[in-house]
Amino acid sequence: MARAAKSIIATKEKSDRLYEAILTLKTKEECYNFFQDLCTISELRSMEQRYEVAALLDSGMIYSEILAQTGASSATISRVNRSLLNGTGGYDVVLERMKEREAE
Repeated sequence: MARAAKSIIATKEKSDRLYEAILTLKTKEECYNFFQDLCTISELRSMEQRYEVAALLDSGMIYSEILAQTGASSATISRVNRSLLNGTGGYDVVLERMKEREAE
């Protein structure tokens, strides 16, 4: 369920430009290339891990299983869970769209 209010992060013009740039990417390869240029390997791995944690939480997996499967800290799992429960709905949108894509 998406929230109506704009997130705090997206209130700056620079943020808008970055997100608009991301929306121009058309293929997985373009995404790989852009994010590898934009982020450090550590930043990418952190984002990948958070997304994996979100998907596992959404599927009903418990903290201890997620910790064992992903190596994510309990603090990371807790942070992602808070975002799923009380965030802006970003995870919800993406997770739902990925389920739809996988069902096709």
